[in-house]
Amino acid sequence: MMPMAAHDRHQERYGRRVSDGTSDDGGGQFQRLTRELLALINDGHTYPRGSLLPTQRELAAEFGVSRDTVQRVLRELANEGWIEVRQGSGARVVRSPQVHSPTSSGTVTLRALIEDAFGQPEVTLDVFTLTSESLDAHIRMQAERIRAGEIAPQRIALRVMLPSESVELPYLCTGQPAQDERLKARFLSITRRHTESLRTVLSDLRATGLVPSVDLRIRRIRVAPQSKVYLLNGTEALVGLYTVCRRSIMMEDGEVIEGVLDVRGLGAGLTHHVKDAELHSHGTVLVTNMQEWFDSTWEHLAE
Repeated sequence: MMPMAAHDRHQERYGRRVSDGTSDDGGGQFQRLTRELLALINDGHTYPRGSLLPTQRELAAEFGVSRDTVQRVLRELANEGWIEVRQGSGARVVRSPQVHSPTSSGTVTLRALIEDAFGQPEVTLDVFTLTSESLDAHIRMQAERIRAGEIAPQRIALRVMLPSESVELPYLCTGQPAQDERLKARFLSITRRHTESLRTVLSDLRATGLVPSVDLRIRRIRVAPQSKVYLLNGTEALVGLYTVCRRSIMMEDGEVIEGVLDVRGLGAGLTHHVKDAELHSHGTVLVTNMQEWFDSTWEHLAE
């Protein structure tokens, strides 16, 4: 279990999580708890690498779900390599996202970089990714900061490029057609759910007047991404290659499909590059080139 002080801060900031009204049978609570625990692992603060998660009973009470749902989520996180579960010792976080940065003593967190970007009056964020899952988690964190009055951006412009739904991905497959169809349907469901979540949270910020100008545009490209790219305020680039792996995937009905060829998305390592005053510096050249690549791909290839 994480230290009491950290747990109290988490409860104070987020409060007790309650059911969203979706039944366990439909997988809604399973997906919600998985998403929220991953966000808390990915934020780099709440559950850092090496920390223990709360007990199953505590998680069930905090998030308003059943113990069975908690157990399924912990098995899923263990299958994906995020946590290690040992009998009598609880669940320990064994993997966390790394951002390698030449400007920040080697590593920083993606959350910290996005927080800095959203601390500006105008936020521009261009993203190329396999799904919008981790992006959705980070945008929701920033929306909470905006609602709490911690930051007050006047304009948010977000462009997201995702693979076309018709693209045949070289991963998320087992070689068995029936299972592969189910895996693809799961992938599309995750992407659509988080894309709609992005639309909802940003629309709410605009509708309530918390952010006067919000521009969210999402386009599809007929390419299977081999990497993810974040471009922040035209001055920073985060680039990470997807690592291919074999793993088990738990479906929404609780069935586990073994030996799935997949890529690590939420845990993909990222390299941070910063544009500076030197025209020919490594950071300036890379950020400029990545922005030109994104703009041209968005204009000519994305739909």
